Amino acid sequence: MKGLIYKDIIIFFKNIDKRLVLLVIGVIILLMVKTGVYSGLFASVMLAMTIGMQNIMSFASDEKASWKKYQMAMPVSAVSVVAGKYISVICTLAVSFVGSIIFNLFAAVAFRNFNVIIWGVSAAAAFIIPLLWTGICLPFTYWFGYRSAQTMGLLAVIPMCYFIKYFEDGVGFSAMTGSILSYAAVAGIAAIVLFIISMIISITGYNRKK
Repeated sequence: MKGLIYKDIIIFFKNIDKRLVLLVIGVIILLMVKTGVYSGLFASVMLAMTIGMQNIMSFASDEKASWKKYQMAMPVSAVSVVAGKYISVICTLAVSFVGSIIFNLFAAVAFRNFNVIIWGVSAAAAFIIPLLWTGICLPFTYWFGYRSAQTMGLLAVIPMCYFIKYFEDGVGFSAMTGSILSYAAVAGIAAIVLFIISMIISITGYNRKK
């Protein structure tokens, strides 16, 4: 199982689309210029979305390479195979967390404003968004194939863009500063529960295709 996790993490980094990286960097710079003291939060959300998308794209490479034929010959159970994918997602959260810290540190220095709530919400977003993204999309990969998962991933961009726009307009964050961390805690628990349920559904889908 360790070997499978290592493989998925390596594929995650090797399959990073340079065009996507350039696009994300451009959007992050634009957000940081437009949103001022909140720029670290928005940049963290954008990075977390990218981590979620990249995970789905890297898992799609298994199907393109017909990896399952080789995987079936290995002495590993369906639970180990699917759990390895989900654990590799958890490992990539480190990239999201480190990026969030860097973005918020840069924003704090640039705008001379250190806000604990912004840092806390940014950390929550770095954790929640990739879990939700892969938790929703991975079952589609195991039940209907990677193309359906990629389609769901694209659809997931829409509510995230509305989320960014809502806060960017200055309405959302100022109205929720007193309770937003408690909302983030509830959302984090919900994301973990969804992630676990998603893994069970994916294991069922993997076994169905044997």
